[in-house]
Amino acid sequence: MDKQNKMAVMPMRKLLYTMAVPLMLSLLIQSLYNIVDSMFVARLSEKALAATSLVYAVQFLMIAIGVGTAVGLNALLSRKIGQKRVDEACRAATTGLILMVATSAVFSLVGIFFSDSLAHAMTTDPELQELCASYMSVNLVFCWGIFIQTYGQRLLQAVGDTVLSMISLIIGAVINIILDPIMIFGLLGCPAMGIRGAAIATVIGQMAGAAAALIFNRVRNPLIHVRIKGYRFVWSDVLAIYQVGLPTIVMQAIGSVMTFSVNAILMGVSSTAVAFFGIYYKLQNFLMMPMNGLGQAAIPVVGYNYGAGNEDRIRKAWKVLIPTGVVFALCGTAVFMLFPKQLLGLFAAGEGMLAIGVPALRIVSATFLCSTVTILCGYFASGLGNGLVNMIGGAIRQLVLLVPGIILLLKMFGISGVWYAFWISETAAVAVSLVMVKREMRRKLTGSTNP
Repeated sequence: MDKQNKMAVMPMRKLLYTMAVPLMLSLLIQSLYNIVDSMFVARLSEKALAATSLVYAVQFLMIAIGVGTAVGLNALLSRKIGQKRVDEACRAATTGLILMVATSAVFSLVGIFFSDSLAHAMTTDPELQELCASYMSVNLVFCWGIFIQTYGQRLLQAVGDTVLSMISLIIGAVINIILDPIMIFGLLGCPAMGIRGAAIATVIGQMAGAAAALIFNRVRNPLIHVRIKGYRFVWSDVLAIYQVGLPTIVMQAIGSVMTFSVNAILMGVSSTAVAFFGIYYKLQNFLMMPMNGLGQAAIPVVGYNYGAGNEDRIRKAWKVLIPTGVVFALCGTAVFMLFPKQLLGLFAAGEGMLAIGVPALRIVSATFLCSTVTILCGYFASGLGNGLVNMIGGAIRQLVLLVPGIILLLKMFGISGVWYAFWISETAAVAVSLVMVKREMRRKLTGSTNP
């Protein structure tokens, strides 16, 4: 069974798991080196850790645009391959590369000219402003690695090769983890660069991962190749990419707005609260990475079979996707419920942070089941060419209800009541997402009554 037809004939559970496991590992590793960054930075000071939490909102915006564009490209490529239009898929891949390069250039310019201004907008504390600007400027100016790495990985995923996609990410992550202590603390003859060293280690790892992904596509991708000779820019490709990608970008960007907003609210409490929220968000992202890997595996599977008209396989994908996600969510909830102190201890948490964080992790972890189903609904709908489910679900769970809920509960109950806002937002998001997916299934699949 070759890679060109396995999405049409391989048993669905085996297909999804075969594709998802490398993606899960890839995303776990990617999230791990964000956590490792924070663990090393926490050894510098609590303010340094708070600075990385504040800057994470800007980093998340970059990730949002890169991942959103890649999701749209992935869905388009999968449909083209399912329709046997390989030349059109190659043209779309070339267009996707142009979009990624242009986007990275914009962020680089922002880093060159506006890093200090952004740092001043994040906090009024002069020390935090300096730390934020030092960390953020490096991540922005040299951001092309994360964009090209994401692009190269999605080309491999579109043809079902999630193993090489995983390897390219592992290469970048391992390099980053090795360089972190060397550049932060000044080991092996390297000068100690503190928080700036953490940023430099990150971008070097991203560049290495990008180079690996491009090489793997060049020598191992059987179908999709960037073709400059004879290339013709077609606006319909851009529109098709962003039909799915733009809602995903908006959804991901909502996460950036949410973290910026919540950090601004918590700065009124203490920098310890801000530092804790940054830790929680990275731990939660680490937990959600298997679910994101599962969902990302579903996009090319659903997209290919939608393009090929294999409606029964799409329904089977849904029946495998959701129960698998539920199992992962329950495992994650158990870990957060049972070991909150140990999780925070990884970041040298003091008594003040433990007092805030231990009950908070237990409260929020009760929502992991809802957030998992919401996320998987969004990916499934993206495979059918509808990115709105992803965007609307993300908006409800991360912004529309969450931020006002945090403001209200903080005024009513103080910091201990803030975390119950997640219960409200996640419950509403999963209800809306399930209704929208059912509607999309009825609309796109002949004779479908329920997913």
